[in-house]
Amino acid sequence: MSSELLPPNWPAMSIAEANAALAAPGSPVQVEDTVIDGVPSKGYTNAPPNIHSILFLAAMTHPDRDYIVYKDERVTYKAMLRAVEHFAATLRDKYGITKGDRVAVVMRNYPQWPVAFYAALSLGAIATPMNSWWTGEELEYGLSFAGVKAAVVDPQIFERIHEHLSDLPDLKHVIIAREPGDEHNHPNVSSMEDAIGPANSWADLADIGMPNVEIGPDDDATIMYTSGTTGKPKGALATHRAVIANMFNSLTCTARMYLRKGEAVPEPDPNVTRATLMSIPFFHATGSFAILIPTALRGDKIVTMYKWDASEALPIIEHEKITSIGGVPAIAWQVLEHPDREKYDLSSIEVVSYGGAPSAPELVSTIKRRLPNAAPGNGWGMTETCATVTLNIGEDYVNRPTSAGAPPSAVELKICDPDGKEMPAGEVGELWCKSPSNCKLYWNRPDATAETFRNGWVVTGDLARLDEEGFLYLVDRAKDMLIRGGENIYSIEVESALYDHPAVMDAAVVGIPHKVLGEEVGAVVQLKPGMSVTEDELRAHVANQLAAFKVPVEIHFMDEPLPRNANGKILKKELREQFTPRG
Repeated sequence: MSSELLPPNWPAMSIAEANAALAAPGSPVQVEDTVIDGVPSKGYTNAPPNIHSILFLAAMTHPDRDYIVYKDERVTYKAMLRAVEHFAATLRDKYGITKGDRVAVVMRNYPQWPVAFYAALSLGAIATPMNSWWTGEELEYGLSFAGVKAAVVDPQIFERIHEHLSDLPDLKHVIIAREPGDEHNHPNVSSMEDAIGPANSWADLADIGMPNVEIGPDDDATIMYTSGTTGKPKGALATHRAVIANMFNSLTCTARMYLRKGEAVPEPDPNVTRATLMSIPFFHATGSFAILIPTALRGDKIVTMYKWDASEALPIIEHEKITSIGGVPAIAWQVLEHPDREKYDLSSIEVVSYGGAPSAPELVSTIKRRLPNAAPGNGWGMTETCATVTLNIGEDYVNRPTSAGAPPSAVELKICDPDGKEMPAGEVGELWCKSPSNCKLYWNRPDATAETFRNGWVVTGDLARLDEEGFLYLVDRAKDMLIRGGENIYSIEVESALYDHPAVMDAAVVGIPHKVLGEEVGAVVQLKPGMSVTEDELRAHVANQLAAFKVPVEIHFMDEPLPRNANGKILKKELREQFTPRG
C-alpha cells in the first residue's frame, strides 16, 4: 500500500506495546488471568456479568435514544427494555420457560428479534437463533436437534414450519411476531403482539423489572448453528462471558488504532450517537454478537432493512446520519460503486468494516479515496469464537490490506502442523485460537467437540500464517467450505443434493470468485452413461432441497471422470480453473 495514505511517523508504537498498555490495570479493557472451563486463560476485568445487563445499563443511561429503527418503527432503549421485561415474563409465566431451555429466534431483522433474544437470555434460557433463509426441512432439523421448547418466528417462517410441527414433539410453543397467532387455529401457536403490542407502543409498557434469575459469566447463553464438513449444521454453545469477550476483543483492537497513531484513546462523548446500517442478519454471530450487543454497550443506534438494497440504503445513510456500514465486502462495494452515490451526503460514514468473505486489497484504497473520513476495517472470527477475534482497522489495514489483523492481549493465535505442533512465524499451517470469546462445545456432538475444542483452543480448520508482529493472514480453508456474501456453504451439502439426482454419477462443488459476493457456488458433474439432465433441471433439483443461496450458479458437465489424486480426493483446484470469475 502506498505510503501517502499513511500519516507521517506512523506507527508511534509497536503492536506489543499498544496491547500491553491496553491490558494494564486501570484500562477499560484491562486483561486478567482467569480460569475458563477448567483451563487457565485470559479474561477482561471490566466485562459485564451477562448479556442482558448491557441492555439494562443502556436503558438506564440513554432511555430516550433510538436503539432499533425499522422503517417507521423507532424503538428507544427504554422501549426495548420494557418490551424485553414483558416478553420475558410471558415466556416464564405463560410458556414455562426456565433456565437452560432453548428458545429459537427465527425472523428477519425486525425490532421483535432482539426482544425475543434478550428476553430468553434474561431468563437464563439458551437463545437459539436460526437462519431465516433455511427451508422448512432445514428449520425442522435445527429446532429438533437443539430440543427447542419455544420458537419466536415471523409469518414467513411460520409458513415454512407449520407442516413440520407434528414432527417436533419438544416444540411446545410457536410465537408469531408481527401477526395475530390466533388466526392459525393451532393450540401451540400464539401471537407475540398479544404480549407486548406493536413496536411503537413498547415505550408505554409498565416498568415490571427484569426477571430475578441469577446468571453468571459462565452460564450458557446461545446456540449458533454453523455447518460442518458432514454437511449437517452443528450448534456452537457459547456462554455469556464468550459473547461479551468478542466485544472487548473488538474494543481493544479499535483502541489500539489510536495508540498506533500516537493519539490518546478518545473518551466516549455522551452527546454523540453513532448509527450502524444493519446489512446482515441478526442470526449471524456477527449480526448479534458483533453489532446488536456492542451497539447497546455504546448506547448507539441500529437501522435495519427488510433486505439489503444499496439504492434504498443511500437515502437511509443520509437521513439517519449513518456512521458505520459493512458486514461483508459486498456491502462496501455496492455503496462505493453505486451510480447514485454522488446524489447523497455520505459524509457521516466513519467506519466501513467487513469480514466473512474474501475481499480484494483494492477495496481499502477505494474506501480511502471515495470516503476519506471513513476508517476501513476487516477482521477474522468464526461462529465458534463468537465473531470477532482480530480486527484490522485504520492505518494498520491500509498498511496490511491482505491481513485480518493482530490479536489483542487476551487472545492467543498459533499456527500448527497436522500433528498440532506450533510452527514458526511466516509458515503456513492450521490456525488455532485461544480466546475468552471461544464457544465451549458443539451441542450434543461430543465427536465434533473433541476435534475442534481442545484444552481452551479452537482448531479452526483455516490455513493461515502469522508474521513477526503477529498479524494474521488467511491463506485458504482446510475445511471444504466456500463463503457467498458472508453465508457459509459447505460443498458436501450441495454435492449430496446433486448426487441425489438419478442422472448424476459424480459431483464436486467449488467456489467461483466474485468481486462483490466473494464467491459463488459452481459445480462440476459427470452423468451416468446413457442419462441426461440439463443445467436448469439440476439447479431446480438442488433448489428443492436447499436454501437458494446454496444453489450452484453454474454447472459444468464432464464426459470423463472428475480428476482425483492417489487418495481418491477430487482435485478441486483443477476444477476451479474451468470457471471464469464473476461480478
